Amino acid sequence: MPKSGPASVEFRHVSMRYGNVTAVDDVSFRIHAGELVTLLGPSGCGKTTTLRMIAGLEIASDGQILIGGKDVTRLSATDRDVSMVFQSYALFPHMNVLENAAYGPTVKGLGKARAEAMALEKLALVGLKGFEKRYPAELSGGQQQRVAVARALVLEPQVLLFDEPLSNLDAKLRRRVRQEIRELQQSLKLTVAYVTHDQEEALAVSDRIIVMSNAKIAQQGSPRELYEAPANSFVADFIGDANLVEVSIEAVHDGQAQVMLGPLRLTLAARGLTPGPAKAAIRPHGIMFGDGLAGTVRKSSYLGDHVEMMVSTPIGELFVVSRQTDEIPAEGAAIKLSFVQQNIALVR
Repeated sequence: MPKSGPASVEFRHVSMRYGNVTAVDDVSFRIHAGELVTLLGPSGCGKTTTLRMIAGLEIASDGQILIGGKDVTRLSATDRDVSMVFQSYALFPHMNVLENAAYGPTVKGLGKARAEAMALEKLALVGLKGFEKRYPAELSGGQQQRVAVARALVLEPQVLLFDEPLSNLDAKLRRRVRQEIRELQQSLKLTVAYVTHDQEEALAVSDRIIVMSNAKIAQQGSPRELYEAPANSFVADFIGDANLVEVSIEAVHDGQAQVMLGPLRLTLAARGLTPGPAKAAIRPHGIMFGDGLAGTVRKSSYLGDHVEMMVSTPIGELFVVSRQTDEIPAEGAAIKLSFVQQNIALVR
């Protein structure tokens, strides 16, 4: 566990402006000590700027940033007990694994023997014992990532930051390394702020997710909360695939809405909405073959354990994911679709 213990991170009405451009606009959130929180959103939404403000690499234009309850808003990066794992890993090519991992304590003047002992401990922790004398060019992408993590951990920071850490890895390796990061975070009870644009990655590693859009927070909550109860159509579409269709709410009673989805009448959680036009976010795996809405298969793709289809219907084109791979409807086939109501959320 870090020497001073993992610390909370808090933003209070923080903004970041570059001239006339507002990169982060009045953002407030809290990361509890020992929690992994992901900042998720499309390119340009403000998530990396937010991470850099935690690190002290950017100084906020307005608001207050606290780490462990201490105001660090105006402190430089070197005066904050924070380490960052960059997208590029930023390993020194002329240094071997041990020298890379020992760089932080060496620069702080802790002495070569002490620095190397600290580095060896963290390299063993990330599964790189025996790799000490290798150079970055001799390592796989996943191994380079682990060296970067060991180097960030070696000074036992209060907060560990990850900036798109898996973007340089192939899909299968991404799944394995994200699991390793999550297991390490949980076993050491690290406070982690993690930036990604990959919603599957965010769902897999996070205690909580902060979804950002246009420099603001669109929604924050647990992965399940964001997936099953998106606050708006942007979050519904960004966290997992969603078919956004126009519906009509006919009546609301005791929190339940009577909804017309084309010719179908459904009862859905009203989620604060009132009678009138609305949108429904329909998850692709919540659409089944069966009596219901008539449609025509426009495209069909077999992907091993499931089939993906685009189906033209009276309520628009629907993206359908089906585990029924024994009989796959051909393109142009007429089918009927039914809906699993718990996989539909009304949104603004």
